[in-house]
Amino acid sequence: MVRSGSEALKEILHREFAVILLDVNMPDIDGLETAKLIRQYKRSAHTPIIFITAYADEMQTAQGYSLGAVDYILSPVNAEVLRSKVKVFVELYQMQVRTRVMAEERVALAKAEAARFAAEETTRRSTFLARASHELGSSLDLEEGMRRLLALMVPDLADEAALVVDAEAGMPLFFHRGAETRALRSYQDLPDPLASSLQRALREGVSNQEPRILAHPLRVGQSILGAIALAYRAESPSLAPRDLVTLDEVVGRAAIALDNARLYRSLQREIVRSREAEEQLQDANQRKDEFLAMLSHELRNPLAPIRNAVEVIRRIGSGEPMLAMARDIIDRQAAHLARLVDELLDVSRISQGKIALRKESVELGRIVSQSVETVRPMIDLRGQKLVLDGPPGPVWLSADPARLAQVLANLLNNASKYTPEGGRIDLMVGAAAGEATLVVRDNGSGIEPQLLPHVFDLFVQGERSLDRSQGGLGVGLTLVKRLVEMHNGRVEATSPGLGKGAIFKVTLPCIAEVRTEPARESREAQAATEVYGRRVLVVDDNVDAAESTAAFLRLEGHEVKTVADGTQALASLKVFDPHVIVLDIGLPGLDGFEVARRLRSRGDTSHALLIAVTGYGQREDRQRAAESGFDYYFVKPTDPREIHGAIERGRAPAEAGRLQDSGGL
Repeated sequence: MVRSGSEALKEILHREFAVILLDVNMPDIDGLETAKLIRQYKRSAHTPIIFITAYADEMQTAQGYSLGAVDYILSPVNAEVLRSKVKVFVELYQMQVRTRVMAEERVALAKAEAARFAAEETTRRSTFLARASHELGSSLDLEEGMRRLLALMVPDLADEAALVVDAEAGMPLFFHRGAETRALRSYQDLPDPLASSLQRALREGVSNQEPRILAHPLRVGQSILGAIALAYRAESPSLAPRDLVTLDEVVGRAAIALDNARLYRSLQREIVRSREAEEQLQDANQRKDEFLAMLSHELRNPLAPIRNAVEVIRRIGSGEPMLAMARDIIDRQAAHLARLVDELLDVSRISQGKIALRKESVELGRIVSQSVETVRPMIDLRGQKLVLDGPPGPVWLSADPARLAQVLANLLNNASKYTPEGGRIDLMVGAAAGEATLVVRDNGSGIEPQLLPHVFDLFVQGERSLDRSQGGLGVGLTLVKRLVEMHNGRVEATSPGLGKGAIFKVTLPCIAEVRTEPARESREAQAATEVYGRRVLVVDDNVDAAESTAAFLRLEGHEVKTVADGTQALASLKVFDPHVIVLDIGLPGLDGFEVARRLRSRGDTSHALLIAVTGYGQREDRQRAAESGFDYYFVKPTDPREIHGAIERGRAPAEAGRLQDSGGL
């Protein structure tokens, strides 16, 4: 209870009332004005007002009702009447409060239900997406991934589904209904609405929706990987927006997973193709090696009797100049052909790692001398001048003397070929900072700038005239580079230009300490004690090779018998009792390896000198020869003087059981 309008307004600001009893006549603010102010507050805008007045005219009553009065009570007030009227409004107010509380409780409950449903939906969506990611990422097999994706869609998001990936590349098309996923051959095998929607999404790259059909493209970046189409039965409700969001998310993840599977399939196919290509290359390379080995054998077989015949002619001697000229021509050309065969085989074997260097401490001057001696006939024939500039003192290397001499001889030979007759070739040898250098310079045709970076490549040659007067196969410089690199060195080529000559520089590491080479006096002394007139059995199915070798050895004072195969050789042992057996490897019937093993197993021939003469020069052939018991191994065409030298040396005790290699690679 308050006593004035001001106090009433203060109370209304802090409290809520069921009904307001307001006296019209109050000292500060009258009741009507107070009612007007009460209505301006939101809390009391609709609160029932009962005016109490001692006097009420029609104007005052109308004004009161316009301000929201519900009743007028005249003084003096009847307490029972007032209590009854107030009770009605109090009960009404209590009912409103209860209603409001119930409404708020229902709103709160609805919000809680909505929050729970949203949480469950989020959990369900997250669980579904997690399962989708697991299923899609659990296999890199494209078809398996497609099947898993369709199994995810049906029945959770659709009743039927169709999926195609990379249709242009002929990738599979799948259709899923119920619990079955089938691979289809073409779109004609799909239900028509599903097929048309799938093709449209794939063609246009955008989602499309038709009655009971929803199609999505599978997009990865800016490219379209494929498409998926979902179908619903007539009674199925439309997808809710949240389902569309889930569908978009699954489609996005599926596109990435299937693209990974597609790339993995492409990678696997590429790996298979690469393996097949590698196997084909290895097979081709093996056939090439076999062909080169057979080629060398077949080329060396006819070269051997030619070289033997030349030596027989030289041994007999003749004063006829034309005969001597013809003999020298045959000798030079046979040696040239043998060198070409050896170079071609050398490059092939180095490429396969089948050549092992036999390094020793060697003085560089010795190698230079051997190389110059090798190419001197060609240089003299062309009237060229070779100028040698050597170091003041000895230069020692750890190298394979034969291979290093081959390197330098190839460079000098190459310089001679490309230098005109009467030209000049400079060979400069030096050493500094722990490295030895060999520089070959000529004033010949030079090297074209575009050819210079490839001059050491296999089969690369400079411009040739139609007569190919320089000859060669384009493998010499390749062989030089690879042999130098095997010695831990390097080689480089420079040229000022066409017609200005070329410079080849080889750099090799020197050594600080030199091992003392064993003296050879004992070997030479033993060779001096060898007895001439040995019984020599020559076994070769090439009659010309056997007879020419025999003819030369007879001229040297030996008793020689020839047979054509291994069986005849074994049968001749008791009658002929040879001291030396010159044995071809590639014999009909029993090959040379088997014949050698049988000879070593016999008591009467176990100490005979066995010399292998063959067209096979592979490292494996040499190893087999050593294991079979051969003492010497010569690769055709063999200089018969080398065979005679081996006979003179015999089986030295210090070297018995160790294969003596000559003329090989």
